[in-house]
Amino acid sequence: MRNIRVASVQFEHAPGDKPANLKKIEGFIAQAAAQGAEIVVFPECCATGYWHLRHLSRAALTAIAEPVFEGPSSQRLRSLAVEYRVTLGAGLIERAPDGALYNAYVVAMPDGECRRHRKIHAFVSEFISSGSEYTVFDTPHGCRVGVLTCYDNNIGENVRITALMGAEILLAPHQTGGCLSKNPHTMGLVDRALWDNRHRDPAAIEAELRGPKGRGWLMRWLPSRAHDNGLFLIFSNGVGVDDDEIRTGNAMILDCYGRVLAETGKAGDDMVIADLDASLLEQCTGRRWVRSRRPELYGPLAVPTGLEKDTRTLRFDKKGI
Repeated sequence: MRNIRVASVQFEHAPGDKPANLKKIEGFIAQAAAQGAEIVVFPECCATGYWHLRHLSRAALTAIAEPVFEGPSSQRLRSLAVEYRVTLGAGLIERAPDGALYNAYVVAMPDGECRRHRKIHAFVSEFISSGSEYTVFDTPHGCRVGVLTCYDNNIGENVRITALMGAEILLAPHQTGGCLSKNPHTMGLVDRALWDNRHRDPAAIEAELRGPKGRGWLMRWLPSRAHDNGLFLIFSNGVGVDDDEIRTGNAMILDCYGRVLAETGKAGDDMVIADLDASLLEQCTGRRWVRSRRPELYGPLAVPTGLEKDTRTLRFDKKGI
């Protein structure tokens, strides 16, 4: 890997309005490219919108979904990547040739190549299937990239496998924070009135975004994913109204020691940029730990315990996840 400048974007999507969302994406790409960024990461399902999807029938979801890579949104992302000479990632709902629906993340590169990650732990709708493959690939920028979408990153095994497949940079698109939770010590809803009043009282809403419902929750686990696996991590998130929840933003870029290189606590659309120092990788703690593994001891990790549950059934509990 060589040194590379990357960007992470947070923005408030318009539910179901792909043209409006793609226009925002293009605006941020232009800004990032002008500042020398070569990789630009956008949130999960940012092209289609996210949390409102749980209300849609299968027919309605199928209508909003598109083929990947032949659909208009994928084609638009590809043309932007080529035009601005960047690698960019953005999320949408995919309609597969067999009719199955996926929460997909499309990564378009400046040479016209595209890759796709299907969220492994999908739960926004019972009609959306979970993917069953890890996504790691080389880019024209001289770095190897992996993708894990939102809840995928919560499961430590997913990040470790992505690292073992050679990923140096992890793209981590999310729609999280401010979620209804069964656990009173984990996140919780943000008062919509604080968001609506953000221009008159930005300090009040930004305190919530940086507090236990947003950044505070992230910092209990997100840095460890980068640190323990020796990865640079680009965290992109929605911000603002997402149906009946308020996403908490906190777009950030972390180095392979889990240190935050750049972040925002802004209550609105925003972007952060950072330079990744490739010289840190070889001797960072996570990579040394990976080299110390004893795989012959890890057989129990692949044995079902009987406690496993489909994430879709977990999230459909009205008390939250």
